[in-house]
Amino acid sequence: MKPIEMNQMDAMRRRLLMGAGAATALTLGDLLWPEEAMAAQPKRGGSLVYTNTYPNNRMGDARTGRHPQHWLDLNNRSAYNALTWVDENLEVQPELATAWESSDDLKVWDITLREGVLFHDGREMTADDVVSSYKFHQTSTGYAKQIVNVEKVGKKVRMTLDAPNSEFPYVLAEYHLMIMPAADKDKIGLSGIGTGPFKIVNLDPKRRIILERNEKFWRPGFPYLDRLEVVSSPGRMEAALNGFRGGLFDAVIGVDPGLLPDLERTPDLKYNLSNSGDLALMVIPKVEGSPLNDKRVRQALALAIDREKIIRIVYGKKAGWVGNDSHLTPANASFKPLQRIHDIARARALLAEAGHANGIKLPTFYYTATWPEVARVFQVLSESVKEAGITLPIEQRPSDGYRQWRVEDAEKTRKHRFAYTPAGPRNPGVSLYRLRPDNNESGYWRGAGCDEYMALYRASLAEPSADKRRANYVRMQDILRDEVPVISAGGRRNLLIHKPNVQGLRNHSQFWSMRFDEVWKS
Repeated sequence: MKPIEMNQMDAMRRRLLMGAGAATALTLGDLLWPEEAMAAQPKRGGSLVYTNTYPNNRMGDARTGRHPQHWLDLNNRSAYNALTWVDENLEVQPELATAWESSDDLKVWDITLREGVLFHDGREMTADDVVSSYKFHQTSTGYAKQIVNVEKVGKKVRMTLDAPNSEFPYVLAEYHLMIMPAADKDKIGLSGIGTGPFKIVNLDPKRRIILERNEKFWRPGFPYLDRLEVVSSPGRMEAALNGFRGGLFDAVIGVDPGLLPDLERTPDLKYNLSNSGDLALMVIPKVEGSPLNDKRVRQALALAIDREKIIRIVYGKKAGWVGNDSHLTPANASFKPLQRIHDIARARALLAEAGHANGIKLPTFYYTATWPEVARVFQVLSESVKEAGITLPIEQRPSDGYRQWRVEDAEKTRKHRFAYTPAGPRNPGVSLYRLRPDNNESGYWRGAGCDEYMALYRASLAEPSADKRRANYVRMQDILRDEVPVISAGGRRNLLIHKPNVQGLRNHSQFWSMRFDEVWKS
C-alpha cells in the first residue's frame, strides 16, 4: 500500500485549525499576534439560530428526520462526521479518518481511524461502526456504489472498489456518507446519534431541529456554542431575511448573491462569500429530430449567450463567475476559463452551416427557482441570444417534483427535458463524471467526443500523479467546449449573512460542508 499524495501547502495552519491529531485544542488566537488574539479570543456558551434557504428533497418525518440522509439541513456535520472533509479550498482533509493508503492499482484503500472518538451516547467509535455505516451507504447512495467490499482489518477499514479511483478520499467526505453507530440496515441512523460537535435534542420534522453541545466531541475544547438551532426555509428567502431583521435568526445561509450591493450598505450585518459555488446548468437532450441534436446548433447557442452580461446583471462584480460548460468551478485547480465567451458572428455562421441562416426557434427551456435569482439568470440569457437569431422560449415550473418531471425516466425511457439543473462544486473526479453518457445531466451524450472524454476519465482515475490527471482534465474540458453536451449559464458564490456578534462562521463553496464547531458569539 502507498500513501496518496497530498498538497502540503499551509498544512501546518490547517492542522492547527482542525486539531487533526492534536492532543490539545488550538484556537484562532494561537495564530494571531497577542493584541489580535485578545480581541478575537473565542468565548464559550450562548446559542446560534440560523436558517437555510437551500432546498432539500430528502427531508424525513418524525421517524426518519434524525437520520443524516433525511434531516432538514444538508449541513449535517453539526451532529455527524464523515471519514474525511473537503475544506474551503476544495482540498481533502482528515476527519474521522487520520490517514488513507491505496494499493498500487488504486482499487484497494486502507483507512486509519481516529482513536478515542465517542458517539453522543458515550460509546467509542470502532471499525465495526464504519463497516456497518458503509454497508448501509452501499445500498442508499450512488457515491458508495463503487465500493464492492468493505471490511475490518485490525483497527483499520479496508474498502475495495470496482475500478481504480485516485480521488477516492474526496468521496469519503460526501455529506451522504456520515458514520453512525452499527445497527441493522433498516434501523441504522434513526437514533440521530453521531460523533459531531452537537447532539440532537428536539426535532420538528421539516421545520426545525435543536441541538446542544456534545461534551464528548473528539476535538478538545470545541464546540464553543451551548446550543444550535436550525430552521428550514427552502425557497423562502424573503421570509428568512425578514426573520433576520426581526431578530429571529442570527444568520441566513443561501442568500441571493444579487442582493450583495444592498447588504453591503446595511448596518448591523456582516456577510461572507464563498470562493465559488453552484452552477446553473442547461441540460440539453440530444434526441433524433431535435435541432439540438446538431452539434453546430449547440455550439451556436453557447457562443450566443452573453455570460458576462448575466453575471453583471444578476450577480454584480463580486458574487458570480463565468462557467466553462463543465461542472468544474474556478475553485478547482484544473478549471480552464473559456477562451471565447461571446461571439455573435461565429454563432450566426454555425447556424447557417446547420441550415438556419435566418435564425432558429429552439424548444422551450424549463427551469425552477432552486435559488432566488434563477429566473433572472434565464431571462437575461433568453434575451441575449436573440442577437444571434436564436429564439429561446423559457418557462418556470414548480419546485415540487421538478427533478422527476425533468428527467422523466421512471421506466428507463431516457426521455429528458431541455431544462435547468443546479450543480454543486466537487473534485474533478466526481464533477467530470457527471457528464458520462448514461447520466441524464449529459443529456445521454454519445459519439466519438464522448468516447474520448470517458477514456480520459478512466485514465485519470487510474493515474496517481495529480499533474498528469490535471492535464487530462484540461483536455476533457476542451472536448466539452467543442461538443457542448451541457451549458453553464452562470455560477454563483454562496452568500451568507450574520449578526456582527457571530464569530467564526465561515462560508463554503460546498455549502453542505460547512462546520459549526468553531462558531462563537462575542
